[in-house]
Amino acid sequence: MPVDVILGLQWGDEGKGKIVDFLADKYSIVCRFQGGPNAGHTLYINNKKFVLHTVPSGIFRKNVFNVIGNGVVLDPITLEKEIQNILPDIPDLFDRLLLSNKTQLIIPTHRWIDLASETAKGKEKIGSTLRGIGPCYMDKTGRNGLRVGDLFSPDWKSKYESLKEKHFQFLKQFPATEFNLAEQEKLWFDSLETLRKLKIISTEYYLHNALSKGENILAEGAQGTMLDVDHGTYPYVTSSNTITAGVCTGLGIAPSHIRKVIGIAKAYCTRVGSGPFPSELHDEVGEKLRKEGNEFGSTTGRPRRCGWLDLVQLRYAIILNGVTDLCITKIDVLNSFDEIKSVDSYHMNNQLTLEVPFNMSLIEDTLTQSFPGWNQSLAEHSSIETLPSQVGKFLNHIESYTSTQVSFLSTGPGRDELLIKR
Repeated sequence: MPVDVILGLQWGDEGKGKIVDFLADKYSIVCRFQGGPNAGHTLYINNKKFVLHTVPSGIFRKNVFNVIGNGVVLDPITLEKEIQNILPDIPDLFDRLLLSNKTQLIIPTHRWIDLASETAKGKEKIGSTLRGIGPCYMDKTGRNGLRVGDLFSPDWKSKYESLKEKHFQFLKQFPATEFNLAEQEKLWFDSLETLRKLKIISTEYYLHNALSKGENILAEGAQGTMLDVDHGTYPYVTSSNTITAGVCTGLGIAPSHIRKVIGIAKAYCTRVGSGPFPSELHDEVGEKLRKEGNEFGSTTGRPRRCGWLDLVQLRYAIILNGVTDLCITKIDVLNSFDEIKSVDSYHMNNQLTLEVPFNMSLIEDTLTQSFPGWNQSLAEHSSIETLPSQVGKFLNHIESYTSTQVSFLSTGPGRDELLIKR
């Protein structure tokens, strides 16, 4: 049976967690395949808010197993806090949460390096969340990393100390930064007790056996396509492959198993941190988007930069990921706008282009198309087909421009506030 994929098509924060939660009961297993604790997947279950950083978003569905894959970098401290927050609502969590033995571990000095490196950049900061994710991926590719499976070997503490010593040497190149290592190490070592309660598996064999038995698997991405380390707005990106290709390396499954790719995009655009953002609005319209959409980071609390839906960028993301079904979220944020716009082309080098350039910072201007607003709530509508004609016109333009069907439309934060095109 197949593997379906859910991932973000913009700069993250598209509302992936809700869609994973909504669809999870149709699958036996939900897997996180990349990223680290900078992810913040927000779910509203029975009017209660949950923010997941590492645990897959299928954990609230009974009888669904959830796997943290080898492509993830994991901070045991963050994971312990997350488990403590959700355990009262999920008493069988330790039976259904599984962890790859090849998952890389973030240790305290990774976060120290992240802090020192970002501080040293001054005005050139890339907007790191300072969670140690980049340095951990550096150790992974540098073949220095500490993995979950190492914790069960007799010499794991010597491996930890060896990696820490390498970090001390690396830190010498940066100006001194304040970091309470002793306090963080105590928290880290204490948190391993929770980690060891999880089922540690070889994801390659576990998922292969599940597929052989005819079980359906859902792969959940973190961040968004434009933060992909290869194809995003480099260097203002994350340290992993956030696109569909990352599913195979991050879980140990073959490309031939992938069936559907459900791409998530907001009805407008947001971005956290530095980096190019062609459709960004610096006026009262951008501020209204931020206010109506409550656009503040679920992990960092930072205000998000806001702008109109960028269809040039969205089409690029759809091509990269092989998207079969498009899901537009937060359409309700636009309910009170008299006019809605989309970016349909970029202007650079004295000409128009429909392609995302090598360096998005060189885009001089954008050309937009305007649509009339609908000025009403969409809460009472039970299907995409019955929506106001103004909404239909906006969605039809997205489909026409991207050559991809809008199969899902989220009209609110709740689990059931989702319209499906049959």
